[in-house]
Amino acid sequence: MTTSNKPEVWLRGSLNNIPALVQPVAHAFLQAREELNALMIGFPDHLLWHKVASMASPGFHLQHLTGVLNRLFTYAKGEALTAYQLNYLATEGKPTENTRVADLIQQFNLQVDSAMQQLSETDESVLTQMRGVGRAKLPSTVIGLYVHAAEHTMRHLGQLMVTVKVLEQQNTA
Repeated sequence: MTTSNKPEVWLRGSLNNIPALVQPVAHAFLQAREELNALMIGFPDHLLWHKVASMASPGFHLQHLTGVLNRLFTYAKGEALTAYQLNYLATEGKPTENTRVADLIQQFNLQVDSAMQQLSETDESVLTQMRGVGRAKLPSTVIGLYVHAAEHTMRHLGQLMVTVKVLEQQNTA
């Protein structure tokens, strides 16, 4: 069960506007968004760039979650990354003076919205088409990119959860 006492997203039924074969991907993104938003309620901006045991900071995870979704869904469309996307990648995890938790959460939520829109427009016949990933154009399929985006999102969400809880506990001790 989620913190809202509702079943996890994947147990709430089909999403009407999402093709059947990418429903699990969409469910993962919606679950991640719910959990991330609940987790970050009240998290202080001053702890955003703190690390636990030399692991990545909450700020890095929040930036990376957004950036990876953006990049993998760009590759799924068969497009190359833009200069803006490459710059975003280069700055992931680098603290900026004015970065706020609320801004990073909003960016992630908007990226999930964008991913959900792309999933809703996906023609299932393209899911096995090959796409090049990165500068080396490593091979993947559209469905491979979507599934990796979902599992990568959940992996970083799990890391973020642990880091945030430890930092909150240390901050109150």
